[in-house]
Amino acid sequence: MESKTLVQLESIAVQQAEHAVLKDVNLTIKSGELVYLIGKTGSGKSSLLKALYGDLPIASGKGKVCGHDLAKTNRKNMHLLRRDLGIVFQDFALLQDRTAEANLAFVLLATGWSKGAALENRIQTCLKSVGLETKGYKMPHSLSGGEQQRLAIARALLNEPPLIIADEPTGNLDPETTDGILQLLHDLAKQERSVIMATHDHQAWNKYPGRVIECVNGGIAELPNIPV
Repeated sequence: MESKTLVQLESIAVQQAEHAVLKDVNLTIKSGELVYLIGKTGSGKSSLLKALYGDLPIASGKGKVCGHDLAKTNRKNMHLLRRDLGIVFQDFALLQDRTAEANLAFVLLATGWSKGAALENRIQTCLKSVGLETKGYKMPHSLSGGEQQRLAIARALLNEPPLIIADEPTGNLDPETTDGILQLLHDLAKQERSVIMATHDHQAWNKYPGRVIECVNGGIAELPNIPV
């Protein structure tokens, strides 16, 4: 199967509050790739990810993510881009007042699904894919940190997006739990999805190889390729 181009950035610049964070960024990501985004705090990792999911406008250049033109993405149409993405945050960003299943149902209903068997089946499929098929009745606070992040990944998979964007997904987890989350993300990339993950864990790509992109000196640089 021919790989699809999911991210195409050409000489883009990203800024926050009129301060240039990144400039002249060129990046292509195809389906089936696991991409690590590294760099010091403040180097622009999160800003680049925010540009990819439409939270920060690109200041110049051309950018497409899953076929959506970033230059034309705004608050009114951002939801169209987000439907083709799965986003995973360091702090899980779960709704604490409802069960794991209800967290997933909330997202599906918000993206156009109707209540019924199809919705319930999709929830169970996604919970099973992250090893939480017996935990759907639990509240987030009663889950471990690793389980909460697995639930966040299940949420990201609900609409079968071709691209998963993860911002420091293991930043709040212990080493053993981190390993399980990295394995899960690595496996997702093998399913013709792409995963781009910001991380400080320099050991990650030794065990779960992929492309390594460094944010440095106001731009990005690709480190020597490590085969998957």
